[in-house]
Amino acid sequence: MDQRRLSQLLALNHDLAMALPKSNEVEISLYSQAVVNALQTCISADAIVVLQAQGDVLIPQAFTGLAPEVMGRRFKLCDHPRLASIAKSPDQPVVFSSDCALSDPYDGMLLAEDGELPVHACMGFSLYEQGLLLGVVTFDSLTPNAFDAYSRSLLTMIQSAVCAHFSAVFNTHKLAKRAQSGLAMLHELSHQSHTMIGESVPMERLKSDINLVANSDLSVLIQGETGTGKELVARQVHSNSSRCNAPFVQVNCASLPENLAESEFFGHRKGAFTGAESNREGKFLVADQGTLFLDEIGELPLHIQSKLLRALQSGEIQPVGSDKPHHVNVRIVAATNRDLQKEVEEGRFRADLYHRLRVFPLQVPPLRERATDIVPLAGYFVEQLRKKLGVSQLVIDSSLLAQLQSHDWPGNVRELEHVLSRAALKAKHADWQKEIIKIMPSHCEITYAEKDRSANLSQPAQPNHADLNSLKDATEQFQKQLILQKLNNENLNWAAAARSLDIDRANLVRLAKRLGIETIKKVK
Repeated sequence: MDQRRLSQLLALNHDLAMALPKSNEVEISLYSQAVVNALQTCISADAIVVLQAQGDVLIPQAFTGLAPEVMGRRFKLCDHPRLASIAKSPDQPVVFSSDCALSDPYDGMLLAEDGELPVHACMGFSLYEQGLLLGVVTFDSLTPNAFDAYSRSLLTMIQSAVCAHFSAVFNTHKLAKRAQSGLAMLHELSHQSHTMIGESVPMERLKSDINLVANSDLSVLIQGETGTGKELVARQVHSNSSRCNAPFVQVNCASLPENLAESEFFGHRKGAFTGAESNREGKFLVADQGTLFLDEIGELPLHIQSKLLRALQSGEIQPVGSDKPHHVNVRIVAATNRDLQKEVEEGRFRADLYHRLRVFPLQVPPLRERATDIVPLAGYFVEQLRKKLGVSQLVIDSSLLAQLQSHDWPGNVRELEHVLSRAALKAKHADWQKEIIKIMPSHCEITYAEKDRSANLSQPAQPNHADLNSLKDATEQFQKQLILQKLNNENLNWAAAARSLDIDRANLVRLAKRLGIETIKKVK
């Protein structure tokens, strides 16, 4: 190994060691970003990603050089053969040939791309500890055979260094989580399907509250607007609790026929009423030892509210037609989009039931209050749509991402999902013959009323459409205006502008040069 490579390896080890957390307060994503930064000094690549393994799914924790939507992607190994190949190689890095036929998971997402040029060079290595896959690190370049310059011995030493430090951080994180929750197992590793997307301040506050209450038996009342994801929050509470291996039973109170609500909750005996042809267990009994989720609790009729309250107070239920009570051990989680305090004041909801349910309230923020989560959410939905539509790659155009962030989303996360579903279908229909299908603003329909609401938000100056010859021109003009605006806002501080745009500073400078923006003179 030559002196330069040796120096790079020593510097890598030093940087990884210096980035190790000084306490048990460990965030995998923060250390992963330090890993990315350290790797940039010894491996030249257009994109580097650190992904953490959760079961058979790889979840991005930090990156450079990719569109920010990648943070919302969830890569199932069975759907991405390149990632699977890397994950199956515990001791050796995997370098793919430039003519490799396997699809690259990041095609269409590299910021250095011009048009739809796919990735030309790709490599990666896995991170294992005692036979357990912790994650993988991937490197991508638009230059063919870019990684052939690195010897296998050097890459293996880099892999070993990253793996050793990452394992230490992972174990510290695991122990901290175990101590915090009081559980013998890390439920988050086996319940990744309920992972909540987003790292905005409101979402971090919500996650903290969920972790605080989950392992207690306190009743939880989840409140939030329609489409914010209240059911997901309920499932997260259950998944993080000591009842996670017991049933999670959901009842939609809004859809319960009033004359059958009592039977639905408590069950009935054969012959108890017309149509009761056999014994039936109620939801309380089905959820025994687990969690009963009462969705849309505000829609429950008053006379059913009183019977529900009695069951919550006594811990006993009595099936319709039976004179024998049954003791049940159920944790109650309820959700509503109504203002239950107002419903109580106006006599439509029992005050005693309200206080019984609202032992620990959780407020789910609307999407307009967590705008920084829109891009990772969009990435998450697009990855799901890619699989549903059966296409090899589906990405979102950067100008559309900016538009999505400027909209106020009255229908919240559910509306975002539906808008992207329609747009993806249109994009596939328009470009079905292309290997990389890109969702453009022209595919995305937002009603005029919704656009009017978002018109008051601060947006960069719009280009003169008469001067634009193509969609590419329009996209580049939009990017240029947005970068200029951010630079002026940050008084020509490129690092601050990059942070506000949620991209790496080096990538911002590279993009600015490509767009013809001078990187040193005063921006007019």
